[in-house]
Amino acid sequence: MSEKEKIDTAQAPKAIGPYSQGILASSDAQFIFVSGQLPVDPQTAKLVEGDIKALTKRVIDNMEAILQAAGSSLQHVVRTDVFLKDLKRDFAEMNEEYAKRFTGPAAPARQTIQVAELPLGALIEISCIALKRVS
Repeated sequence: MSEKEKIDTAQAPKAIGPYSQGILASSDAQFIFVSGQLPVDPQTAKLVEGDIKALTKRVIDNMEAILQAAGSSLQHVVRTDVFLKDLKRDFAEMNEEYAKRFTGPAAPARQTIQVAELPLGALIEISCIALKRVS
């Protein structure tokens, strides 16, 4: 079995974006839990400016840096949680940028939630769970 395997069934609604209905993760891997990342520039510790695409890119760059530090990568992400301040305004463009970074046959399982407020007044936050091969 591969490290992660896409679950796809006609008995549940199809994924309507760049995510999978579910992911089966192999048992010979460790899990990495990445805390919610904001669009903060690690050099300045300040929120980056720009549209939601630029903010999404910075958030995913931050997640990728943490995963690499743990010996993993975006390829091994099995689940993400996306928090947006405004779903109507930002979902489509966030989804477009997100899809550029999570490619392959088994995109992570995902939920996207609109929230009233995020730390530092950010418009987006994303957390993830990834795998790291042990053997």
